[in-house]
Amino acid sequence: MHWLHLLRHAKSARDEGVEDRDRPLSRRGRDAARLVGETLTAALGRVDLVLCSSAQRTEETAQLVLAGFAAPPRILFEDELYLAGHAALLRRLLRLDEADGTVLVIGHNPGLHELALRLAAADSPTYRALAAGKFPTTARASFAIDCAWAALDRSRHPLVDYVTLKSLGDRD
Repeated sequence: MHWLHLLRHAKSARDEGVEDRDRPLSRRGRDAARLVGETLTAALGRVDLVLCSSAQRTEETAQLVLAGFAAPPRILFEDELYLAGHAALLRRLLRLDEADGTVLVIGHNPGLHELALRLAAADSPTYRALAAGKFPTTARASFAIDCAWAALDRSRHPLVDYVTLKSLGDRD
């Protein structure tokens, strides 16, 4: 059994003079990432590998949400994940090592949301919430994967958790 968690970066600042890849988190985004981080260790348990886009906002999100892990997971910052679509994300996941049982991907929309919709079994309890809404900043979709990583695209998988700031009680 593998576990896959897809996490969208926290809210970024909108500075017209900064390239998209270099946009930092806003104050609100940093606060949200810390709040998500407070729940992450209990929700995920151990994480073997974090695949993170190389954008500044995703790197900052990773630093803040992973701060509570006693043993920080291995993190790979990858250029190919920057604004990656669902197909590129899936191709990357198909190359995962079987030894990495629990993987967290920190990236961008719309790719993460589209990937979550393509992976999720429609009969999962939280599927309707995932399908009906957007995938807001700091949203997380978690899947139980009962196959090899290389076979990830051959079936749908139980969506075991779909968490947004709103579901954590943050109304901001």
